[in-house]
Amino acid sequence: MKTIDLNCDLGEGGGQDAELMPLITSANIACGAHAGDAATMRATVALAMRHGAAIGAHPGFADRANFGRVELPLDAEAIAALVVEQVARLQEIAQAAGAAVRHVKLHGALYNRVSRDRVLSEAVVRAVRATERNPILYVLAGSELERVARQSPDFTVVPEAFADRTYQRDGTLTPRQRPDALIHSPEAAAAQVRGIVRAGLVRATDGTDVCLRAGTICVHGDTPGAAAVLRGLRAALAADGIELAAPRGAGHNRGAS
Repeated sequence: MKTIDLNCDLGEGGGQDAELMPLITSANIACGAHAGDAATMRATVALAMRHGAAIGAHPGFADRANFGRVELPLDAEAIAALVVEQVARLQEIAQAAGAAVRHVKLHGALYNRVSRDRVLSEAVVRAVRATERNPILYVLAGSELERVARQSPDFTVVPEAFADRTYQRDGTLTPRQRPDALIHSPEAAAAQVRGIVRAGLVRATDGTDVCLRAGTICVHGDTPGAAAVLRGLRAALAADGIELAAPRGAGHNRGAS
């Protein structure tokens, strides 16, 4: 792998957006459901444009009290509708600023629930296709959503790995309720990402190595010390000769497994 994308979930009120945006190549912007509003979307789009970061929609459950990190029992039709509505909301704001929404990445509990459910994955793929001419979809690497999206030839599927989260032996993320779910050390985050980029492997919490192919690496915008983690990643990737760039569209599958 010669190129990788660095993405961050922003516009969520984390207070670090201005520091983080220059360090990434893709910004996933909250669309007013789990966080954000029209004003934060406009400000975050402007910040992304200033620093040349690709703009993405970051739809989630409309549950601000839990920051969209608690699963809600919505059916496939309701989930598709919330994706369409939230992506369209950001598209309108981006277009007014002279920008475009280039990708979609689900947030939090919605991301996790869809990742393991084929029916919901099919609904999300239909929803994204309805809102995007040349859809680019960020998906949890190895997930059901990745498998479903790859069956659509017009989709650009970008499997995602995380620098600041630990993994289970089945390739899923460690639940946030566990004390070992988060990685705060820039050194540990860089070591995890180097393993993913160089060897396609991540070390699970039980010590097993899990195959994981990714085209984008996420650092959460609300992770304490996220800027230090991103700076460490950039230095480590540069040392390995890896360039940073947002994914291309038109059916290009980066990080294919």
